[in-house]
Amino acid sequence: MKSAVRSHVVGPSDGGYGWFIVFSTFLVFGLTFGVIKSFGVFYVEIHRYFGTTATACSWITSISVATVHIGAPVGSAMSACVGHRAVVMLGGLLSSVGMVAGAFAQNLLQLYITVGFISGFGYALTWTPTVTMLGCYFEKRRPLANALASTGECIITFLFTPFFQLLVDEYSWRGAMLVLGAVQLNLCVCGALLRPLNDPVKMRPAEQDRLELEGLSQTDTDLKKSSSKSEALRSKVLHYVDYTLISNTRFMVYSTFGFFAALGFFAPALFLVPYARSRGIEEYQAAALMSISAALDLGGRLFFGWVANLRLVETIHQLTVTVILLGLVLLLCPLATTFTQLAVFSAGYGIVFGATVAIHITVLAEVVGVNRLGSALGFFMLIRSSGGLLGPPIAGLFIDKMGNYSTGFLMAGIALILSSFFLLLLDQMTRRGCGTQPQINR
Repeated sequence: MKSAVRSHVVGPSDGGYGWFIVFSTFLVFGLTFGVIKSFGVFYVEIHRYFGTTATACSWITSISVATVHIGAPVGSAMSACVGHRAVVMLGGLLSSVGMVAGAFAQNLLQLYITVGFISGFGYALTWTPTVTMLGCYFEKRRPLANALASTGECIITFLFTPFFQLLVDEYSWRGAMLVLGAVQLNLCVCGALLRPLNDPVKMRPAEQDRLELEGLSQTDTDLKKSSSKSEALRSKVLHYVDYTLISNTRFMVYSTFGFFAALGFFAPALFLVPYARSRGIEEYQAAALMSISAALDLGGRLFFGWVANLRLVETIHQLTVTVILLGLVLLLCPLATTFTQLAVFSAGYGIVFGATVAIHITVLAEVVGVNRLGSALGFFMLIRSSGGLLGPPIAGLFIDKMGNYSTGFLMAGIALILSSFFLLLLDQMTRRGCGTQPQINR
């Protein structure tokens, strides 16, 4: 039985059906993080409708982002247990249900639960397994594949921000959410495209684990049976959730970078449209700023993903530079007051943000190895969740206290610059060979 399974083993194809996985991941990025980035249009309307503070309204996006991160290990474990395809399709259904239910919300608490938690958990179940599958299909072209897939976030943001503004004007924010809920059912189609790669190292079937365990228990002595069962159980647990990652110092340092980066990643997209409106920019011009940012974000991901694929410089060095530049761009935001100035800021922010996002998953794979990417991505998202949860409300608190949206951008810029110090630390540890752990052979 074992030899029959192994005879059909295939490794990363770096092409072929892998491009369908890229397309599926492209749509998943767009219909999850692209929607989150476009939510600034809804923010303005919900803020007015409920007459609430910036901090209270920002919790909708904040809870959604945090739930995506917290639910990431659940998505990894479920996909290892029942398969990536089923988990992603379930996530797509939850994303749609949460958004449709949010259209009927009577207060902010109901929006926290529906759009924040239910849709956020749906995003987690779609995003994590799909990105993990992409990493299994590509090896040499992994940076390029990740960059191409992540452009879905940019293109969907570019298209959806003015589209959402049009829907809000025509049908109110409630009607727009109903349409969005219907659109997000396409995440189920993304799940249907995921064809498992038959590699027992990366995607080991649960049935094969059971058969191997039974074979060991029948042939070994009683003492060896006990030892083999214990080792097999440990191997199976590690296959679903690799808890040994918490002892990998380099991984924990990179996750700390993720926490501080998440404090600044999501606040600017949420507050860019409200900031522009507060400066007297009309609503469609304000929405156009997000489209400008998304267009340059697309260019940044493609170009810098291609640069990373050339291996001209170490990816961690490339990531460090782009994170610092992103922080500096955000610190300069308060200087922009007119539409032209804000368009220049949006373009600069977009291209540097794209350069950062294009390679951060590639760096994670280099830190832990592709065999552990599924669990590592789950734990990384879990640790980063607190930053994603706290970032928008902290920025909203500064905005409420200072009465100026620009303070939210200052907070985000400082957080990103702080995060770059952990990348510098990780680079030094790598050069000195510190904090590495032997990889578990699963």
